[in-house]
Amino acid sequence: MLTVSIKRIVIVLILISVTAAYYWVSGGKKESKENQYKTRSIERGDIIQTISANGTLTPVVLVNVGTQVSGTVAKLYADYNDHVEVGQILAELDPALLRAQLQQSKANLLNAQVTVRIAESKLKRHQLLKEKEFISLEALQMIEQEMEVARAQLAVSKAQVERDQTNLNYSVIRSPISGVVIARNVDIGQTVAANFQTPILFQIAKDLRQMQINISVAEADIGQLHLGQLINFTVDAFQQREFTGTVNQVRLNPTIQENVVTYNVVAMVDNDDETLLPGMTANINFVVNKNNDVLRVPNAALRYKPKAIESNEGSNQTKSTNQSVVYLLSGNQPTPVNVIAGITDGNFTEIITGEIKAGDKVIISEVVDKKESESKFKLRVF
Repeated sequence: MLTVSIKRIVIVLILISVTAAYYWVSGGKKESKENQYKTRSIERGDIIQTISANGTLTPVVLVNVGTQVSGTVAKLYADYNDHVEVGQILAELDPALLRAQLQQSKANLLNAQVTVRIAESKLKRHQLLKEKEFISLEALQMIEQEMEVARAQLAVSKAQVERDQTNLNYSVIRSPISGVVIARNVDIGQTVAANFQTPILFQIAKDLRQMQINISVAEADIGQLHLGQLINFTVDAFQQREFTGTVNQVRLNPTIQENVVTYNVVAMVDNDDETLLPGMTANINFVVNKNNDVLRVPNAALRYKPKAIESNEGSNQTKSTNQSVVYLLSGNQPTPVNVIAGITDGNFTEIITGEIKAGDKVIISEVVDKKESESKFKLRVF
């Protein structure tokens, strides 16, 4: 009798457990069905289509100040970040050797002047002798040739004096423009040689309130750029601040490296507060297209397809390039809607036409139902 009671109790417990498991599993499936899809509300907003590139900030006018004579730097009057004016002295070379060369040239000039005076006196005397037929015509012509040689030597001496005077003046290095010294490449006592290539002593930027960006743009994107086009950019030093500029030049000369073709684009940037500095790296976005207050959906919604459709989509590929399908959540089921897509900013895409409106729930992905898988596992164990 006791055994029969125990069996009944066991059977009842089994029935209760099975029933509870059934309702628990079915309830989990229903709940998972409701939460199977991840959605986003369709909204209206702005779409800005851009092209990304990198560039380097440089002054609009950058002058390399060198020296046309060799020598040792004796004095420096300018340093980094100094504001200089046109004609202001930047440095001086030791003028001793140049001054000595000038003195020698002046001495040669005096000698040539004396030679000319002697030749003139000799020519006059021989002309009188020729009038009296005391000398031949050939002798007079020889004296005239000596006079021409003396005059030529005098001209050479004058040119040498002017050259050495100019070289002496070149020992004083002056600023050719008004601007800011951004580089100084010499120190006092350093020897500079101008025999083969003019050494660069200073670099002067004309006006840092106006900067330019030299940008490398891929050939696939160059066709979308034009003069006057707006750019937005940031620099690493001020990541929270966005700067603007305009395209000033699209250079036709390509750069080819490892079979990759790029073009140099120059953009002008206002820098009134001189926040931007030469050499900074700019992260640039060219504004290709901009539409305000348009209907837009997340790009994930255009990529989403139900699993049943993904397996068969290979047979239907006749849509135009801008025709797409989004899936709205209706009655806990995905409902396809054909739309015509416009421009995209990488996160959202403009919807030009389609049976959708702001506020509709669009499916962007499916959620893995962990609860259902756990319930199946527990049922098998039970």
